[in-house]
Amino acid sequence: MTIIDLQLLVKAVEQASADGKISKSAEKNLRHWLTSPPYARYVSAMMAHIQEEKWQELDDAFWKVLEFGTGGRRGKMYPFGSNMINDRTIGESAQGLANYVKSQFGSEQLKCAIAYDTRHRSREFAELCSGIMVASGFQVYFLDDFRATPQLSFLVRYKECHCGIMVSASHNPPSDNAVKVYWSTGGQILPPHDEAIIQEVMKHVKEIDSVAFDMAVADGRIVICTEEIDTAFEQTVVRLGQPGPRDLKLVYSPLQGVGGRVIPRVLKAAGFEEVIQFPDHAEPDPDFTNVAGNVSNPENVEVYAPIIEYARQESADVVIVTDPDADRLGCAAPVNLKENARWEIFNGNQLCAMLGAYRLESLQQAGELTEESFQVTTLVTTRMLERIGDSYGIKTRSDLLVGFKWIAGALDEGGPQHFVYGAEESHGFMISDYCRDKDGAVASMMLAELAAKLKAEGKSLHEYLDSLYWQFGYHQESLMTVYMEGSKGMARMNRVMDHLRSSMPEMLGGIQVTARRDYQTHQLTKSDGQTERFAGPTDNLVFFELASAGNYVAMRPSGTEPKIKVYLFAYEPAEMLADLERTRNEMTSRINLLTADLQRMIESIE
Repeated sequence: MTIIDLQLLVKAVEQASADGKISKSAEKNLRHWLTSPPYARYVSAMMAHIQEEKWQELDDAFWKVLEFGTGGRRGKMYPFGSNMINDRTIGESAQGLANYVKSQFGSEQLKCAIAYDTRHRSREFAELCSGIMVASGFQVYFLDDFRATPQLSFLVRYKECHCGIMVSASHNPPSDNAVKVYWSTGGQILPPHDEAIIQEVMKHVKEIDSVAFDMAVADGRIVICTEEIDTAFEQTVVRLGQPGPRDLKLVYSPLQGVGGRVIPRVLKAAGFEEVIQFPDHAEPDPDFTNVAGNVSNPENVEVYAPIIEYARQESADVVIVTDPDADRLGCAAPVNLKENARWEIFNGNQLCAMLGAYRLESLQQAGELTEESFQVTTLVTTRMLERIGDSYGIKTRSDLLVGFKWIAGALDEGGPQHFVYGAEESHGFMISDYCRDKDGAVASMMLAELAAKLKAEGKSLHEYLDSLYWQFGYHQESLMTVYMEGSKGMARMNRVMDHLRSSMPEMLGGIQVTARRDYQTHQLTKSDGQTERFAGPTDNLVFFELASAGNYVAMRPSGTEPKIKVYLFAYEPAEMLADLERTRNEMTSRINLLTADLQRMIESIE
C-alpha cells in the first residue's frame, strides 16, 4: 500500500464524514487505524469496506473506542475496529493490563489467571491473552476447557494472582465477546484501575508482544490447572452448604453454555442425586441454537418454556438455569405441590429475597449471625432484601451502583469475615469470598437446599415467597429495556437521559411524581422546584420517586449493551395487606401503567 493510496482512503473517509455517512468520531478513529503502523495488517480489509461504501459498518466499528463497562470490555466481534472485539482490541486490553499491573506491583513475580467460555473465538482470545501476559513476564494459570466465570475469580484468589482475564460475554447475543478483567482481590476491576488500564491502552500500547501458547505451556510459563481448580472450587462451594433434606428432582439447563461442566457436579457433591440436564441445552453451542431467541439470559422468560415442559414430563420439582458463563441463576417451579399445578418463573428480585431469607435463617439457626454481619445489594434491587435483613438485625449496604463488581468491592469495607450475602436484581448471588463475583454454582446449591426443605414441609417455592410478602410487604418489580444501537443510538440515549434530568413529569402510572434523584449531579429536585444535595455514588442514573411510599422508577444506560434499562418498583406495606391476590393484581396494573407512561415518554424523545 503506497502513501498515495492511504491518502486517497483518508480523503474518502473525510468526505463520508462531511456527507454525514459516518460520525466525526468514527472518522477520527478510522483515520488513526488507517495511518498508524500498529494497525497496518487491517488496512486491506478497511480499504475493501471503503471501496464498497460500507459506511454503516465502518461507523459501527469506529464511532468510539470500546470502553470498560460494568462487566469489562464487551462488544460485537468484527475483524477490525476500535469499537469491536477483535484480536487487536483484545490484544490491546491484555497488553494494557500487563503494563498497568507491572506499574502497580513493581518487581514482584507476577501471576495472571485466564479462563474462557464457549463463545466463538473465546479459546483463541484466551490463548492470545496468555501469550501477551507471558511475554510481559507473567506466570499464567490457565483453565484448559470451557469454565465458569466464578471459577476464574476463584483461581485468582486460589493461586494468589495479581490479575485475571475471563474471555466471556456472559448473557449477550452470540455476536458478542468480551474480556472481563479481574484484580488481585478476585473481583472485577474498580476505579481507579479500570480507567487507568483503558488510558494505558489508548495512550501507550503500540506494539503488542506475545509468546506462542504451546511453547509457553511446554516451558512452564503457562500452567494448566483445570482439574485442580475444578476439585478445589467444588469442595469450597459444597462446604458452604447447609444440612437438611435432599429429596428433590431437579431439571437443570446450562442454556448451551459452560454450566454443564460445573453445576451438576456441585449439586451431586452437595447430596442432590436427581439432577437431570435438559437435553436440548446440554451441549455447549456458541450460537445458542436451541435457546429461544438465541439469547441465553435467565431474565428472558421465553427460554423457560421447553425446559418447564420437559420438567413436567419428568415429574420434576424445580427448574434451574444458568447463563452462558454460569455466574447467574434463574428458576421456575410449580405454584404448589398439587399434581398438575401451574408453573411460574421467578424474576431476579424474587430470587434475591428468597435466597436472602433462606441464607439468613440458616445462619441464625447455626448461631453464625453477629452484630457485625452484613449483606450487600444495589440501588436498583428490591428493598425487600433490606427489610428481611432488618428483621435479622443485620446491616444492609444498598447504595451501590449496578454491577456485581461493586458488591464484591464492598466486602473489604465491611470485612469479608462478616459478609453473609450479596445479590442483585439481574440474577446474581454471592455468599462468601472464595470468589469475588456472582456464582451460579453456589446459588444453585442454595436454591436446591431451600426447595428440598420446603418440599419436606409440604410447601412450594412460590408459597414460601408469598409468606415473605405477608411478613415484609408485597414487592413487585419489573424491568423495561429500550435498545438504541450504534452512534445514532448513543446520541439518542444521551438525549433521553438529558431530558429526564431537565423535565420531571407530574404523573407516572396515575401517581404523582414527588421528586427526582440525579446520581450524576447528586441533586434531588422536588415537585415544587426545591432542590437539595444528597450523598451517594456517581453514575448516569435517574430516579423518579412517587407519592405512594416505596414506589419509584429508575433509568440508566446499560454498561454492557446498547440500551436504556428502566427499573420499576411497586410496594404495599405488610400492615396494608388483606388479600394478597388482589394486591398482586393491583400492583401488576400499577407496573403496567408505569411501563406504558415511560415507554411513551422515551419514544417521544427523538
